[in-house]
Amino acid sequence: MNSSSEDLPKEVAQAAGLALDRKAEGVMALDLRGVSSATDYFVLATGNSDIQVRAIAEHILEQLAKEGVRPLHVEGLDRARWVLLDFVDFVVHVFHPVARDFYQLELLWGDAPTQLFAP
Repeated sequence: MNSSSEDLPKEVAQAAGLALDRKAEGVMALDLRGVSSATDYFVLATGNSDIQVRAIAEHILEQLAKEGVRPLHVEGLDRARWVLLDFVDFVVHVFHPVARDFYQLELLWGDAPTQLFAP
């Protein structure tokens, strides 16, 4: 099931767009409201190397911070295989392709409405 980008909170859509700024692939938002109590949205993105994964995550952090949106927690930035940016109401996952294939979060949360973002 697809949701409209107009239905997404501004910060969620912005995080997805910022990932695309750094040439992320497979960018999507999952609407987890009603599916999970942990957070409302996941943003998933893939970078093709550790350097690109880190660049995508850092770009999202830097640009959202300029608007006063800061994460509660950041994990994985040092290894850049799977970076998790926890903004409480939404969580951004930036994966290396091997990690994304292994964890397959979009399949794990397959019941969640999905919004795909194209470059």
